[in-house]
Amino acid sequence: MNSGDYTLARSNSQWALQPEMDLKFAHLLINQAVDAAFCLGENTQFIYVNDATCRMTEYSREELLSMKLDSIDVDFSLHNWLEIKSQDSLTFKSRYRAKGGRIFLVEISMTHIEHQGREFGCVFARDKSDEVVELSMQKWVDELRDSKSHLQKEVSKLKTKEGQLETSLSILRSTLESAAYAIVAVNFEGDILSFNQKFVDMWQIPESLMLSKKCPRCKAFFESQLKDPETFSRMIWEVSSQSDFESYDILELKDGRVFAHYSKPQWLGEKIIGRVWSIWDITESKQTEEALRLNEARFRALAETTDAGTFLIQGTRLCYVNPAMELLTGYTRKELLSGFDIRRLIKSKKRRQSEASNFEYQEMNILTKSGKERWLACTVATLDGVLDFGGQPVELIAGIDITDYKHAESDLNQALEQAKHLSEIRARFLSMVCHQFRTPLNTVSFSNSLLKRHMDEWTEEEIQPLFDHIQTAVEQLSQMLDDILFFAKAEAAKINFQPKPLEIVQFCNDLVAQMQMNSSLNVINFVSEVDCLTANVDKKLLESVLKNLLDNAIKYSPSPSVVDLKLYCENEKVLFQVKDRGIGISIADQQQLFEPFYRGSNIDHIPGTGLGLSIVKTLMDLHGGRVAMESEIGVGTTFTVMLPLFK
Repeated sequence: MNSGDYTLARSNSQWALQPEMDLKFAHLLINQAVDAAFCLGENTQFIYVNDATCRMTEYSREELLSMKLDSIDVDFSLHNWLEIKSQDSLTFKSRYRAKGGRIFLVEISMTHIEHQGREFGCVFARDKSDEVVELSMQKWVDELRDSKSHLQKEVSKLKTKEGQLETSLSILRSTLESAAYAIVAVNFEGDILSFNQKFVDMWQIPESLMLSKKCPRCKAFFESQLKDPETFSRMIWEVSSQSDFESYDILELKDGRVFAHYSKPQWLGEKIIGRVWSIWDITESKQTEEALRLNEARFRALAETTDAGTFLIQGTRLCYVNPAMELLTGYTRKELLSGFDIRRLIKSKKRRQSEASNFEYQEMNILTKSGKERWLACTVATLDGVLDFGGQPVELIAGIDITDYKHAESDLNQALEQAKHLSEIRARFLSMVCHQFRTPLNTVSFSNSLLKRHMDEWTEEEIQPLFDHIQTAVEQLSQMLDDILFFAKAEAAKINFQPKPLEIVQFCNDLVAQMQMNSSLNVINFVSEVDCLTANVDKKLLESVLKNLLDNAIKYSPSPSVVDLKLYCENEKVLFQVKDRGIGISIADQQQLFEPFYRGSNIDHIPGTGLGLSIVKTLMDLHGGRVAMESEIGVGTTFTVMLPLFK
């Protein structure tokens, strides 16, 4: 373009091109070009645009001539304009935003010229959106392939945990088999969940008998051995699933043996799933008790030979102990009978329900001479006038050592709780994967199918929504996989906690600015009560905590709406408060909201993994902080994160 071909004149505060000579022909020619062409004046003001520029940007010529380049160039601030102006001609890429909001990639060829003492930029721009789509599709395919590999690894980890649980249960079974008493666990559906060999031996159960309340032969077998089958049926066989009491019962067999049955409900969480019974042969103890009713001499003869610890208490003083009691406590008979206060021996005792009227069953926790605690299962009877101890009532206590049983009971409860927890996590994980992954994968599959079928016949405007659907679906998949991988690292304790001094106010401003770019409808309102604040935190982990909370606040709020982020200090702690005006969380859901893979009951079809708040809780524990929540359905939710200023 020669200097004699045109002149520039200022009109209505805008630069307009005044044609001379063959400028009309040039104007006609450039408007036929497929690529966008335009000229920029001072401060990147548009001073000329061709028709292709209007089509590409969706603005009219009049609108563009009133605008500057930064109005449509998304990456305007990222370009080094001094370097661009220093070169006569330069080709580079940038992203433009059309009037309708669509962002697309363009290849720009810019020539810098000077004319009549002024500087101009002549630009040719070509839409390169197809390159982005091709690269994105390949990237999505690679990410989906990586996601499959990661999921396989997670499944492998779950199988490893199942193996560890099996090992724990195997150890527990070995412990139960080594016990000196019979143990059996029964659910309320009529199935025997577990029993040891001692149970089979004591009842002399034939191998052909199926142990189940659903089996008539099983019930008939037990009742055929008892003197009072009705008591057995009422107290043991017909126990309701709502029975939360502990019981102790005596069963007399036709062959003369006497069994003591102690049972307690088996809980999983807040639900009773069955009962656990411990059974021991008290034939000898029963005989001892009956002999005590005859006379003191016969009582002593029997008590001295029994393996059950037997002692008599009058007030707080021991007036008789047998040799078995010496072995249990570690004290000699002389020490126990010489003004020994029984309160030094018995730490605690718990009364259990019993149908018998002449004695009661108690569990006693005793402290031996060596300082070791032991548990005794005791029958307690009041001897009033049976034995002569100065005319004062005396308590007769006969007990056997159940310390091993108490330890096994504790281990069983822990194993069952762990099994329940792992089972719930696995169920929620599988449900989340099946449900949350299916929707975006269906979107990708369906959109891809339509693209293959109609790519050659549809216009760009008809195709673009399908690309947008694919991009949104892949972003959802990517975010869900990131959450799962981050949670797996946290569970495996592979997250490094590296606190360093951090200026919190600037950190929050940067974070809000970054997140606001991705949410054009919802506004994040950041308020700080301090101008400058430094705390010793891990920047990456704190960023993950606040991003999770802000993302949730935006996700579960209507559009448009305002999400508040408040920063303040209180009692040597820095507090971050995220408040939304969204759907809220029910009281029932609040109890489990920090558990992995758990999602609220009112989320409808809002996508998510249920890991965000679990990750927040884990990261807060690493920081030595805590997170609190207040919520009301239909009103909104407020999360407060509290961290020590210095740790």
